[in-house]
Amino acid sequence: GKTATFAIGTLARLDPKLRECQALILAPTRELAQQIQKVVLALGDYMDIQVHACVGGTAVRDDIRTLQAGVHVVVGTPGRVFDMINRRALRLDSIRQFFLDEADEMLSRGFKDQIYDIFKFLPETVQVCLFSATMPLDVLEVTERFMREPVRILVKKDELTLEGIKQFYISVDKEDWKLETLCDLYETLTITQAIIYCNTRRKVDWLQEEMQKRDFTVSCMHGDMDQRERDIIMREFRSGSSRVLITTDLLARGIDVQQVSLVINFDLPTNRENYIHRIGRSGRFGRKGVAINFLTEADVRYLRDIEQFYTTEITEMPSDVADLL
Repeated sequence: GKTATFAIGTLARLDPKLRECQALILAPTRELAQQIQKVVLALGDYMDIQVHACVGGTAVRDDIRTLQAGVHVVVGTPGRVFDMINRRALRLDSIRQFFLDEADEMLSRGFKDQIYDIFKFLPETVQVCLFSATMPLDVLEVTERFMREPVRILVKKDELTLEGIKQFYISVDKEDWKLETLCDLYETLTITQAIIYCNTRRKVDWLQEEMQKRDFTVSCMHGDMDQRERDIIMREFRSGSSRVLITTDLLARGIDVQQVSLVINFDLPTNRENYIHRIGRSGRFGRKGVAINFLTEADVRYLRDIEQFYTTEITEMPSDVADLL
């Protein structure tokens, strides 16, 4: 829905006869940029428009060739887009709209400087639009640097917790017991598709290895992997041939796999905004979803903070959780 919001507006303002970039959409991950490109192409199916995904990990030469041939919309990650601007392959003279998807992520992490650098090349008349399910105040303040008289459309926090997603916790006395708890859970539940979140890339690799030693079929994905490997894993997960994916917050934002019914926070997220993004990977498009949080003693206060922040209640997991999936 969020993607369609800006994609439809973008398409409405395009001039298909002008074979130049008229809209630039930036996203924090390659996977999300590629997903947005597919949505824009699908919505503009009858318009004869070119939409290019400009992301790292792909051949620079191919990007240059495509951009020089002329495209109407570029969807990309900041690093590769900035590179294409510097190489003069991406010209921004005709840009009317500039979108930041997952804007709080883009403006609060390492992307901020790159985004300012890109922004300097845009025409003064460009319309700037920021989209995200969460927008902390400090990020809202940053936006004043490149938005003129912006209109803010903000959803109340208590309306953010996603309807249709049941949220539970399991108390785990020690960090070391999380693995056994996960294996028990795996044997109890019939999982259509699930995402398991860890806070570090090292833990993702470790957990995949431990689960595979116990003959559980799982795949994993994180930012240290090369793009081809990430593409294959994502394709398998979308098609359902891979059913359980262990990942970092790389996959917390925007990724839409409609069959995901279960999200497990093996580690609670380090910031409360990411909690809503993570659990929002389940229960897509009105389907039922379940989120289960593994909780050590040290995590209790973080969970209470999340409950307070989203005005929600996360209860202990019931024995009949299988019926909810």
